[in-house]
Amino acid sequence: MIEKDAKLILDVHGLQTYFKTDAGIVKAVDGIDFSVHEGETLGIVGESGCGKSVTNLSVMRLVQSPPGKIVGGEVFFEGDDILKVSEAEMRNIRGNKISMIFQDPMTSLNPFLRISTQMIETIRLHETNVTKQEALARSIQLLKNVGIPGAEERIFCYPHQFSGGMRQRVMIAMALSCNAKLLIADEPTTALDVTIQAQILELIQKVNHEMKTAVILITHDLGVVAGMCDNVCVMYAGKIVEKAPTDKIYKFPAHPYTEGLIMSVPRMDIKGEKGKLFSIEGQPPNVIDLPECCAFHPRCHKAMQGLCNRCYPPTVMLDDDHEVTCWLYGDEKQKKVAMARADEREKSEEVSK
Repeated sequence: MIEKDAKLILDVHGLQTYFKTDAGIVKAVDGIDFSVHEGETLGIVGESGCGKSVTNLSVMRLVQSPPGKIVGGEVFFEGDDILKVSEAEMRNIRGNKISMIFQDPMTSLNPFLRISTQMIETIRLHETNVTKQEALARSIQLLKNVGIPGAEERIFCYPHQFSGGMRQRVMIAMALSCNAKLLIADEPTTALDVTIQAQILELIQKVNHEMKTAVILITHDLGVVAGMCDNVCVMYAGKIVEKAPTDKIYKFPAHPYTEGLIMSVPRMDIKGEKGKLFSIEGQPPNVIDLPECCAFHPRCHKAMQGLCNRCYPPTVMLDDDHEVTCWLYGDEKQKKVAMARADEREKSEEVSK
């Protein structure tokens, strides 16, 4: 829950992360803005491939280069642009101030090292004055906190001796080991059964409420977003198309894509024809060759031909805290200017041919 006058923890402006491939440049994240305050849980939702995970890997500066590269933007963490700090400084920030729960705990843990070795190393790397015994005692307590039975014995096991849910709990314990101010959870409940999902989400909520840790939650599950998040960013084709508090997103979805996502969630309280599941037609676009217009227009049932398929829409503030990027909310002046520019661009392309 965000308190009044909560401290701004993360402020992202115009972040761009591209991948160079043989087929062309993949604009995985293309100029996005968002912020997170102390005690806030921000949900980032969208289909697979929309840029959710790359956004947060960019914040952590963990994008593999080559082929990936952060080509633009600013990421202010507690007032400092962490895209400009040295790698040594960034290593001190990772784990210590910003922690991340990765999507696949099995590939995130070293299969050749005991859990104890990995947790002790994490703690002592950031707190050099802590002894090995003190780090071990803290690690055992962290495993108890995340609900691992027999933590005193299990800590000396290898990752393959844990189930998927238990490995995810270990990842959460490691993420919490240094009392980070920002926790990034990338699909933390993927491939887990419903009971374990609920327990892990409860753990994240507990950390958020008790320690005032800011949380960025990446997920496909809109039910989880409704129950956990204060604010939501909806991503499509590397851009944020709608951003608002959770209650506004669900009550008054403005973008047709957001509306489609919400309508595709099963509702037990609505029966008959009204309760029929909605399906967003078509497939996400090829991000290698995105058009200079709304990328969602081929799948949009509200698309305006001659406008949506030629011009990129403006970002409109529907309220103080609700913004959407869609031509449904653009004024006539914006439409005329955009179409005039599209005419000029198309003429220039014809001449060049």
